[in-house]
Order: sequence, then structure tokens, then C-alpha cells
Amino acid sequence: MKVAIVHDWLVTYAGAERVLAQMLLCYPQADVLSMVDFLSDRDRGFLADKTVATSWIQNLPGAKKHYRHYLPLMPWAIASLDVSGYDVVISSSHAVAKGVHVTPQQLHVCMCYTPMRYAWDMQEQYLIESNLNHGIQGVVVRFILKQIRQWDARVSQTVQHFMAISHFIAKRIENAYGRKSVVIYPPVDLDTFQMRPDKEDFYFTASRMVPYKKMPMMVQAFSNMPEKKFIVIGDGPDFEKCKAMAGPNVSLLGYQSAEVLKDHLQRAKAFVFAAEEDFGIAPLEAQACGTPVIAFGKGGALETVCGLSHSQPTGLFFHTQSAETLMQAVQDFEKLQFSPQACRQNAMRFSVQNFRQNFMKYMGQCLADFQANRLQQPSVTAA
Repeated sequence: MKVAIVHDWLVTYAGAERVLAQMLLCYPQADVLSMVDFLSDRDRGFLADKTVATSWIQNLPGAKKHYRHYLPLMPWAIASLDVSGYDVVISSSHAVAKGVHVTPQQLHVCMCYTPMRYAWDMQEQYLIESNLNHGIQGVVVRFILKQIRQWDARVSQTVQHFMAISHFIAKRIENAYGRKSVVIYPPVDLDTFQMRPDKEDFYFTASRMVPYKKMPMMVQAFSNMPEKKFIVIGDGPDFEKCKAMAGPNVSLLGYQSAEVLKDHLQRAKAFVFAAEEDFGIAPLEAQACGTPVIAFGKGGALETVCGLSHSQPTGLFFHTQSAETLMQAVQDFEKLQFSPQACRQNAMRFSVQNFRQNFMKYMGQCLADFQANRLQQPSVTAA
């Protein structure tokens, strides 16, 4: 059985690539195809020396830095990837990978991280953050995104089975595509993030500093609580904004190594998480370290953090993305006790072993159904 895994684009080793890495451990002989492959030598070890088949966008001017600018061309580019020689095609998709061209004789299963955000329910937020929401430029971009949304809805019907990374995303898949999906939670590397029961007196967060992560809001909240130490790891477009409003109790460390990140996750009294994420791996890495989470109560965090209504809570939620609400959540947190062991136990539900077992079990079911349906199809005989 020949297997192809089609990934949107390979430019960094982030959440979707961690899932791809586990898929490749399940199917070590699988071939990998992608819009572009600009992974650094440091980040590409999980590919195990595989040669990635890329689309013609790989060779377009400026593609290494501005591959996203070629989004209007990607429906054609993804269709140009040749998967005709494979029995099973797995698309690893938050954008266009699900649009790869398959035939009825091939099984196509999509691991969907989200329907394309900028084409569906987050379009206006994307346009505002990109400063593309006005003038003739805004009209053109809206027209392009409408065309892409129509294409995305159409190609979603060529997928035989959808996997979603959370129930939150399963609902978005149903709303966008009218399709049901099975939830397969992404993996957490529990071996890397070991538990440390003794905690120090500081709060911590780590993230790319992009608008939806709400990093300035968190910095503002803790700057308004000068008696509480807050440490931030990460860089990005909002770094200077955070720096401008940070009080003396807020330490902005910028980009740091994985070891420094893990050390802070293990020592912090709580991990603070203010984004509405599709899943969100960072709160689980914190819990794997025995660190409770103060999280915005929407999106994937509701599935990965056990709130105060749980018999063994691993954190608490705040319900609006404002400095005032976060400040109140911190005050509430300090009146409570959380068990590092309970945090670790909750994170274990999302282990790499559980992911591989659930992924392979579902792939087996999909393959069995596909083969059974083929056997039931009437054969055509000559007159």
C-alpha cells in the first residue's frame, strides 16, 4: 500500500509539523508532498532525510519569504502535485492541502487543523490585522478570498473522511463544509516536558507575538499588578508594543531556546494563555510540567484544561480578553490550590502514544470501509 502525505507548506517546525512527524512514524515509507519546502537544516530532522516533492510555487520569485502572497495561485499549485500512484492520500491541512487531486480509486483522509481561517469566519480579523480592510485593495482581497472560499468548499467534498484536532474545530468543519469529522487530539511530547512539583513565585507565558495571541493585553494586566512577577518568552510584530507598556515586574526575554522555555514552564506557578486557539499545545506542555493554566475560556483550551468544575482542576478560565478580567482571574487563582500531579495526569491523555494509537485505529477503519465499498460496487462486464 503506497501512502502519500500532503502538507500545506514546510517553513518551520510548529504545531502542524509535530503532527506530521507522528504521522511519518506511523507510515515511515510514506512520501511527503508540499506547496513549498523551506525548512532549515535544524528543523527538518523529523523528515528522516525524505525528499519532499514541492509545487512550482517553490521556484517563484520571493517565495521563501512571501509564499503566502501566492495564495491565489495555490488551488492550481496543489492540483499540480501528482499523487496518482498512491493508494492512500492523507492531507495535513489548515489551508490548501485537502485540494490535492485524487480519483475515486484512492482513499483520501484529511487531518484538518482548521478550515482556512482567512477565507471563512476569521476573514475580517485577518483583513484588519493585515491592513487590507479598506480601499480598492480591500475590495480586491475580499474578491480573491471569496473565490478561495468557494474553491475550498468544493474540494472539501472530495475528502472521504475528516479528522479534526478538537471538538471546537469539528464544529467549524461542519459549519464550513457540512461534513462530520472524528476528533484525534494532537500529541504532546511528555518525555521532553517532565513534571517539577516545586514552583517559584512568577507567572509565565510563551508565544509568537502576533495580534490574536493578545500578548500586549497580558503585559498590561501584569503591569497593573506590580507585586506579581511575569516572564514572557517570544518575539514577533507585537514585541515593541509589549516593551512600551511593560512595567518593572514584567520581563520580556524575546526568543529563547527550547531548554530555556522548558525550564520556565517547569518553575512557573502558572502558565497564562489568552488566545482563542484551535487546539493550543502550550497549555498542555505546561500541564505536563505540573504547572496549572490560567486560560481564556474559548476554543481548544476548554478541551485541554480542566476547569474549577472538574474534580481534579488543572487551571481556571477567564471569559473576556481584557486586562481587567485577567487580573481578576489571577486574584482568584491565588486563593486556590492545584495539584501538579493532576496537571501531569491530564496532559497524559494527549501523549504521542495515544495519538499514534488513535490515528492508526481510525485510518484502519477508513481503509476497511473503503475496501468494503469497493467490493460492493457492481462490476462491469462486456456484453
